[in-house]
Amino acid sequence: MRQLRHPAAWFVLALLAAVLDLAGAAAQVACKRDDFEAVVAEAARALRDLNQKNKPAFQARLRELRDLRGWTPDEFIRQGAIYVQDARIAEFDERSNAVLESIQRIGTEGASSQSPSCQTLEELRGLMRTLVAVQTEKWTYMFRKIEQELKR
Repeated sequence: MRQLRHPAAWFVLALLAAVLDLAGAAAQVACKRDDFEAVVAEAARALRDLNQKNKPAFQARLRELRDLRGWTPDEFIRQGAIYVQDARIAEFDERSNAVLESIQRIGTEGASSQSPSCQTLEELRGLMRTLVAVQTEKWTYMFRKIEQELKR
């Protein structure tokens, strides 16, 4: 076997050994069941915050439209429905429901697993980000729709 004589070669080997030790230690760190429950709770909190931020402003804009058009209460219910129910909004809701089902399933599986997978936890976090993105896109669409009507 050939001996390493160059000091830089020893340094590289030592660095490589340290990196491998760290990688091995990281692989041994297991995710906890509580981590899964926390991600599900975080998703619920993010959605609640998003709704609390957008719902009052949207309702105010809808009332502005009602006043601008002079709708009666019955007309307001009929006419206002098109700003909260259409095919595109239904698509957002379907996507959200599918992601929510995945979050619930993976969260429950992770929390009940004997050795929860950190990869699955990351998947769960990604689903949570997707859910918030879909809901943000839905709110943006609904606001754009009502703003266009207010400008008419």
